[in-house]
Amino acid sequence: MTQRLHLVFGGELVDPSKSAFKDVNDIHIVGMFPDYASAYAAWKAEAQRTVDDAHMRYFIAHIHRLRDEETEASSTEELG
Repeated sequence: MTQRLHLVFGGELVDPSKSAFKDVNDIHIVGMFPDYASAYAAWKAEAQRTVDDAHMRYFIAHIHRLRDEETEASSTEELG
């Protein structure tokens, strides 16, 4: 069975209308989750906690979409 991993992270943005972080060293990694429902719950909790700060933003990254398991890995990737 394929895992559908999701990463929840966020931090302070330079401009609330864009997605550029003010300081990437201060990005808050909430965690990695095995399904969208649990990732969404974690995202929602953090988003609600920081709702009064327009510059704070949290995201869900669909880690499982970054890699196609059917495609053969590159030689560099095999080293890693």
